[in-house]
Amino acid sequence: MYEFIEGNLIELNPAFAVIQTGGIAYFINISLSTYAQLEEQKAARLYLHQVVREDAILLYGFSDKKEREIFRLLISVSGIGANTARMILSSLSTSEIQNAIASENVNLIKSVKGIGLKTAQRVIIDLKDKLGKDFKFGEKVQTHNNTIKEESLSAMVMLGFAKNVAEKALDKILSENNNLTVEELIKKALKIL
Repeated sequence: MYEFIEGNLIELNPAFAVIQTGGIAYFINISLSTYAQLEEQKAARLYLHQVVREDAILLYGFSDKKEREIFRLLISVSGIGANTARMILSSLSTSEIQNAIASENVNLIKSVKGIGLKTAQRVIIDLKDKLGKDFKFGEKVQTHNNTIKEESLSAMVMLGFAKNVAEKALDKILSENNNLTVEELIKKALKIL
């Protein structure tokens, strides 16, 4: 298992980053929180979680160890895979996840695309004891970008949404509030899709 990767940030997308180190470029799946941390950086350090499947070896990267810890806790829940855990981390901040579990807020967890009532309840039951109120979270840095809609649309397509459906949702949100970061825009879109 890899601990972290550090190197030049070759490509950054709301759904993935490509980091070059030692003459090799690694494709790493990331959440929106990590994307917000990496924007406008030339070098990066990501804490890794490796998933080995029958047909692929995948890397998931996180800007801090706390987010990776939440990811690992989420994938320990029956019915939640790595992509669903990434979707949860893209829709909710780590502190929102912790608070939802601590307060047994099933509706907040259920608001994430792909999470039904039973899965949301299972997350709370399985993680309530593991994720106590003492768990501390760092603040996420959010930055603005001129191509917010394009980056958001690209991320939504990478997360598996149809382009036209995602674009309509993004347009609707931007018509109500055009002063959003990519992360905020995608979070709002995930909640209405």
